Amino acid sequence: MAVCLFPRVQKIFYWVGGGLLAVTIAGVVAAPTLAQEGEEAPPSDVRRVDQVSGSDFSVSYAEQLTTDASQAITNGDFTTAIAKLTEARELYNELSTYYKELAEMFFGIDTRQNRSNRDLALDTAQKRDEVTYQLALVHRSQDAPEEAVPLFMEVLRSQQPTRELGNQAYDQLFEMGFVEAPYEL
Repeated sequence: MAVCLFPRVQKIFYWVGGGLLAVTIAGVVAAPTLAQEGEEAPPSDVRRVDQVSGSDFSVSYAEQLTTDASQAITNGDFTTAIAKLTEARELYNELSTYYKELAEMFFGIDTRQNRSNRDLALDTAQKRDEVTYQLALVHRSQDAPEEAVPLFMEVLRSQQPTRELGNQAYDQLFEMGFVEAPYEL
């Protein structure tokens, strides 16, 4: 144990997984030290977010929610379907936002990282829009236009009417009588 020069802050040092972990009494945790440039990083015992059993913060979990919602729709359980689709939509949106922020952080620094995270952001945003469209359809089938219209508009904002999913959302608005003129791609 090492004691800091400042009398009110004490740090405890531990060796964790080949790296030094410093913990202050105040509860602040410093990250394990990273391998120096040119050195090989030690193998990690930390599992990936998408591999953590029961993790509810991953694309695979959002996909499972969507599958569960589809099953609920098949069974006529629209309340469960709405809950699952809403949760999946929020998760995809959060993931997409984080990937977008990561892409922006690497803009002009590392093209490969920027491109990779931008692609992940676009993929999760596309899935979010697909889930949002499904959720809007469920609300429409439940005769809840006040819930469906904002969701279709959200899809349109993201996809634009010139893309297939955006055009489908616009068609739904037309069929509902929310807009007066049809639009064909």
